[in-house]
Amino acid sequence: MSTLTESAPGYRARHTLPLRVEAVRQLKRRRTMAMAGILAALPLVLIVAFAIGGTPGEGEANNRITLMDTATASGVNFAATCLFASAGFLLVVPVALFHGDTVASEASWSSLRYLLAAPVPRARLLWSKLAVALGFSAAAMVLLPLVALAAGTVAYGWGPLKLPTGGSLAIGETLPRLALVVAFIFLSQLVTAGLAFWLSTKTDAPLGAVGGAVGLTIVGNVLDAVTALGDWREVLPAHWQFAWIDALQPELEWSGMVKGAAVSVSYALVLFALAFRNFSRKDIVS
Repeated sequence: MSTLTESAPGYRARHTLPLRVEAVRQLKRRRTMAMAGILAALPLVLIVAFAIGGTPGEGEANNRITLMDTATASGVNFAATCLFASAGFLLVVPVALFHGDTVASEASWSSLRYLLAAPVPRARLLWSKLAVALGFSAAAMVLLPLVALAAGTVAYGWGPLKLPTGGSLAIGETLPRLALVVAFIFLSQLVTAGLAFWLSTKTDAPLGAVGGAVGLTIVGNVLDAVTALGDWREVLPAHWQFAWIDALQPELEWSGMVKGAAVSVSYALVLFALAFRNFSRKDIVS
């Protein structure tokens, strides 16, 4: 079958299931539009909350200033606050959704075997779906701060980033720092992406893959809170998820972000490899 397929006139395995086709298919799905709407709405919800509840930090008994307390100082402060508020959980959801739903949903619709019969090589199918899922996840990471920056600038004005530790960063320095923050958050979420993608090749239930990835991510956060584990927590991706705070300091500190990125990418590569290994051996009946 393979020999006949490969020798068919005009057949090129690398031309099957183009990324553009897969991207359009995923973009038109309602869950993609719904997730984009939720991410775009979060900054507006926070602006309303601050308008109703007053300036963040008002009435605090202590003098400790956090990133949340500086949210209304400028548009860039508001964008940084939105990232801080969403990085721990909200941004986990689109990553798990885009990766966990991509293969399992095809199986649940009984369309996976027809894609492979097109014929689309299994590795090609997975690469296409993984690339599109990573692209959509990156877009989600960028959408939130962009909307927050625009909405925050309208609500609070355009100005330098006020640092919780005192002082400020000029706009010319702040925007590259925010871009670095978004890049690190994306890398730190690769573990969730790997978990969801691997589970998506193991089950025909999309919610199982998505929920399993989110659940395991939460377990990692819980384990990181167990201080009795000591230095063992440093092998947990959750331990480094807020290392990007070092990018919003007067002097940029790289060590925590480099360690966190290395841990996350290492886990992700293993999980993606397991997904390809499992799918290459799986009996596709749905």
